Amino acid sequence: MSSLSGNQGPRIRAARTGEAAPYEAITLDRLTPVIGAEIGGVDLGNLTNRQFDEIHRALAEHGAIFFRDQRITPEQHLAFGRRFGELHLHPAAPHEPGHPELMVIKADENSKRANGEGWHSDVSCDEEPPMGSVLYIKECPPAGGDTLFASMYAAYDALSDRMKRYLDGMAALHEGEHVYRGLYADAGVADKASYPKAEHPVVRTHPVTGRKALYVNRGFTTRLLGVPADESDGILRYLYEHMENPLFQCRFRWRPNSVAFWDNRCVQHRAMWDYWPHRRYGNRVTVKGERPV
Repeated sequence: MSSLSGNQGPRIRAARTGEAAPYEAITLDRLTPVIGAEIGGVDLGNLTNRQFDEIHRALAEHGAIFFRDQRITPEQHLAFGRRFGELHLHPAAPHEPGHPELMVIKADENSKRANGEGWHSDVSCDEEPPMGSVLYIKECPPAGGDTLFASMYAAYDALSDRMKRYLDGMAALHEGEHVYRGLYADAGVADKASYPKAEHPVVRTHPVTGRKALYVNRGFTTRLLGVPADESDGILRYLYEHMENPLFQCRFRWRPNSVAFWDNRCVQHRAMWDYWPHRRYGNRVTVKGERPV
């Protein structure tokens, strides 16, 4: 496992955002100094332009933002996502009837798995992976079912300078085949002939903030390009253990009618399936992104 001994502590402290200008149209409570903020004073189904602008800013500043006590219709959920860009269609997951952009997120006593159990960035195997995901959970188990979020800015900033130089300019292969084939068979979703795969930089530059973030994940990244397989395996293993350090994370405890919005370009997440046989149900809208650079 990676450690934070030596001079890593100062780099982690440098990764934390400082005090920003105050918000005027929304309220904001930070979950940790590194990532995450809960936003109040808004109805996502009826936002003013000023509120939208501040939510957009909050996402850039905190990576993952959360809303409580929202009661939005499917149409309002879709409309909120479209304010950030064109919507992404998932290559495998089930969706609500008549709404291919509205992904179904469900686990109950009959489920063999739950969505997002391992650390990942959504659909990073696409040539143009999603910019962000908006998850609206309507039903929650009595306990458990939290989602963990990790800042890939902080993970990159805490690397040694020598490791940063090693990774500079390196690319990795992201594949969907091993993840998606047969994954949704119990939901009645037939497999496709093939699933996406793409090559992306190991370190990407965020198009809005200009900050560098690690962009490999356990879910989809299969190998580093241009190095031997054993070297790739060793470096990826180190990066996965490093980026999963709790100091880079926040944890969101769901309640019914909560919404989480995270930036897939600089954040990874992991959903905890610790509530079987209870039910958790909601929908996810995903916003298209750009090719990582």
